[in-house]
Amino acid sequence: MDSTTTSTLYDVGDFPPLGTVPRSMYASVIRPERYGKPATAFRTEVIDTPEVPPGFVLVAVMAAGINYNNVWAAKGKPVDVISMRQRRGENEPFHIGGSEGSGIVWKVGAGVRRVKVGDEVVLSGCRWDEDDPDVRLGLDPMLAASQQVWGYELNWGSFAQFTLVAEFQCHAKPARLSWAEAASYLLTGATAYRQLAGWSPNTVQPGDGVLIWGGSGGLGSMAISLTLQMGGKPIAVVSSPEKAKYCLGLGATGVIDRTRYSHWGRVPPAGTEEHKRWMSDLRAFGREIWEILGEKTSPKIVFEHPGSDTIPTSVFVCAPGGMIVICGATSGFNVDVDLRYLWMRQKRLQGSHFANPRECHAVTRLVDTGLLDPHLGHTYTFDEIGQAHQDLLDGVQAPGNVAALVGASNSPGIRDR
Repeated sequence: MDSTTTSTLYDVGDFPPLGTVPRSMYASVIRPERYGKPATAFRTEVIDTPEVPPGFVLVAVMAAGINYNNVWAAKGKPVDVISMRQRRGENEPFHIGGSEGSGIVWKVGAGVRRVKVGDEVVLSGCRWDEDDPDVRLGLDPMLAASQQVWGYELNWGSFAQFTLVAEFQCHAKPARLSWAEAASYLLTGATAYRQLAGWSPNTVQPGDGVLIWGGSGGLGSMAISLTLQMGGKPIAVVSSPEKAKYCLGLGATGVIDRTRYSHWGRVPPAGTEEHKRWMSDLRAFGREIWEILGEKTSPKIVFEHPGSDTIPTSVFVCAPGGMIVICGATSGFNVDVDLRYLWMRQKRLQGSHFANPRECHAVTRLVDTGLLDPHLGHTYTFDEIGQAHQDLLDGVQAPGNVAALVGASNSPGIRDR
């Protein structure tokens, strides 16, 4: 055993000396035999600490962000992430999720130059092959074939005492933030930033209306604040008076309670009475947007992530020449779209997936300078990671972003920062 390795297993919240790596660690683990409800799919287990290859960094996780991708991982569908990795030759029969987090660099692999042991970092959620020929030729790495989501498609995420990331996934932690705040903002914040500012010429301009589905959630909260930073007028779609109040408190120009409408899901067959009722309800929804923005003004950008329940509405209400930009499909993947509204009114339906390093850096700078709040709504314990994802699935999570404490579970010394 070399001087930087110990066989001691440390409790969650306790640490070996800086730079000393325990041979095993606690992790919140998903296994195929537990696929199903997130509350029971996750279980705390003892796992071997991963080795650190060249170009990689081992980070002692202080807190981990909670996001919807590991709801899917826990269910084992639409993708069985463990079987997917095994088919490409990886051996681990388990999944350690978590696609964002904050922590302390604990060990660096050969060739790592930009971070060092002891650095406090936040971790971005995608990884790619830096030798990918397209990336080397200047392609946005988020469009590269080698790009994958760490802590979902890739193993060794932040739901463990130690996580393994590529060097370029590390960004300097904003000093003013707690560990939980630092763990919670980057995935939703950078995703929202790319959606609103990354698809020229359809970027938020001063005075533009922006319709934001799920305005009280982590993505929606960040989208409201970023739209305001860019001079736009955010309209939040919510499902309760409490969520409406939260969004108005963030500065939303207006809110729409979607429970007052019924035209969700697949479009009924044209010419039927059901279709007529559906269209009447849809137009009433659009008129409410006009009332908020004034002068029959429609949103220039529709910020999408529910998917099948809402895409038909989003395409209809978006302004001519505007953009519907989508980063997820929490209500389902299959949608009906009346293409006439796309081609005749020249609207854009744009997919958007997380963010590249420049966009992650921009969001971190906004947070670091106090211009963007992390909007941390609730912090779970390490043993509540499964319940945190169950709350996301059930739609009962607190407004804003959520995180779970890992190494910061105890308060003395470095753990309370």
